[in-house]
Amino acid sequence: MSDHEAHYGGKMSGRAKLIFVGFAIVAGYYLFTEHTAHVLNALPFLLFLSCPVMHLFMHHGHKHGGGTPSSKSQRTGDAGVQ
Repeated sequence: MSDHEAHYGGKMSGRAKLIFVGFAIVAGYYLFTEHTAHVLNALPFLLFLSCPVMHLFMHHGHKHGGGTPSSKSQRTGDAGVQ
């Protein structure tokens, strides 16, 4: 590999990573301090928005296919029904 390919490769060098992380920290600090009021005003709406979003993602594993019940549920019967 030539020096040109090593210098302009796809990966960042250690110095470039350090500069990027420093810039991201400074930018994050200024975004947080300048827009805290906007974020705090949006928190109640984000709470209500999180309910339907969690509902969609939490029901992902519930096998609502309507297929035959598993053999385990057939052996134990309906424990909840009286």
